[in-house]
Amino acid sequence: MTSSNAHVPTPMAERYVRQLCSHWGHRFAVTQEGPAGTIDFGDGKSCALEANDSELHVAVTAPEGEIERMQQVVAEHLNRFAHREGELTFDWARA
Repeated sequence: MTSSNAHVPTPMAERYVRQLCSHWGHRFAVTQEGPAGTIDFGDGKSCALEANDSELHVAVTAPEGEIERMQQVVAEHLNRFAHREGELTFDWARA
């Protein structure tokens, strides 16, 4: 498995954690408490989110050949929620 992390500057981080967890909660195993959440997509793929006042920390885990696709899917969904704020910036780095 490979992990990749991004720190996304946004004052709406906690809201995006709630929205993403709620959005995928009907299809996948999701835990969300306060400013943190985890989405288990199955087959070893997951996304962990943690918010603070100025940024959203996103960590995705997936098999080596699927990590870039996971980054793209998570970023696309978060950007849909951020349409009022504008496109979010993801500084993906392998863990």
